[in-house]
Amino acid sequence: MVKTVDVKEFKSEVKKGIVVVDFFATWCGPCRMLSSVMDELSKELDGKAKFIKIDVDENPELADELKIMSIPTTMVFKNGENKKAIIGFLPKDEIKKNIESQL
Repeated sequence: MVKTVDVKEFKSEVKKGIVVVDFFATWCGPCRMLSSVMDELSKELDGKAKFIKIDVDENPELADELKIMSIPTTMVFKNGENKKAIIGFLPKDEIKKNIESQL
């Protein structure tokens, strides 16, 4: 299961390595669909990438800072730098391909 973090944890989590961040809201249907995909990918890519989640309703300042306009948005960070943004729900294979392009 992918860990949900707050802003402070987010800042420290994304500093090293590949970190996939799922920006979501509890009321968002596509976000709930993506959640199970992220759980599967976190197992498949264990040891290659870390997966975390941020609730945009509970952390609006971070969503503003990262210019997240719609959810779900998935971002791939490499050593603290945002390398890839995936907006909306995509099939698992597409998301995996986007993540693996940063490994």
